[in-house]
Amino acid sequence: MVQNRERRAGWGLVAPALIWVALFFALPFALMVGLSLSRLEGRVVAPGFGLDNYLRFFTEPSLLRGLVVSLEITAIVTVMSVLLAYPLAWIIAFQVPRRWQRLALVLAILPFWTSYVVRSYAWLLVLGQNGVVNRALVATGLVDAPLILSATRFATVTGFVHFFTMLLTLTIYANLVQLSPNYARAAADLGAGRFATFRHVILPLTLPGVMTGAFLTFVLCIGDYITPQILGGNNELTLPQLIMMQLGRRGDFPMASAMAVILMAVVSLAYLACARWLRLERV
Repeated sequence: MVQNRERRAGWGLVAPALIWVALFFALPFALMVGLSLSRLEGRVVAPGFGLDNYLRFFTEPSLLRGLVVSLEITAIVTVMSVLLAYPLAWIIAFQVPRRWQRLALVLAILPFWTSYVVRSYAWLLVLGQNGVVNRALVATGLVDAPLILSATRFATVTGFVHFFTMLLTLTIYANLVQLSPNYARAAADLGAGRFATFRHVILPLTLPGVMTGAFLTFVLCIGDYITPQILGGNNELTLPQLIMMQLGRRGDFPMASAMAVILMAVVSLAYLACARWLRLERV
């Protein structure tokens, strides 16, 4: 009797969360999957249960190229963000005096206080032909004419790295400050130098935090539409841009749904790989 009462109380506590997930995630996702199996006839969506949209995606080079471009940009952004964020987090955690660390973290998260769209347009102005970068290059004589930096993959990667470096800095910093200094002292007592201590002690202990931040970067980057649209233009389309084109220009909701399901599948595979790696690390 008591166990039944406790079980009902437990279900009562989790019921609001389950209902929220079912209404605003599971149900919309199921409808999207169902829509991806239908087809577009003229301007009308014809119900069906075919895989034509998925076959078209993997056989049409322009659509498949969007997935490849998204994966390439996401991989570059994730690696560069980790390489820049780890030293920054290290400096804040171990080189900045503790009384100034909060100020350093506030300065690190300042980009989060600015609108995402505003940040993208700010980079567009910086990298434009009359922007700060080109003016400096021309003024110093390094180039004779302004370089084409905007509406390129370089501009997209720059905008992403600027944002995600700060995000990764926070996650890595949180791991670093939790490490006991006794680990480094024990390694030093055993004759390990600074590099050996970092490689064999500190880095393995902080890798779970790095992987978690890298996964967040992967998810947010591969599904982003605004930054590639503003900074990358239409020269090299990512998968989210192609999805918006299917919706805005063609009104092909079944094809857009199929592409969104494929994007969700890619993110799910990345999550499973990350979760498996973290489980193996704990073992």
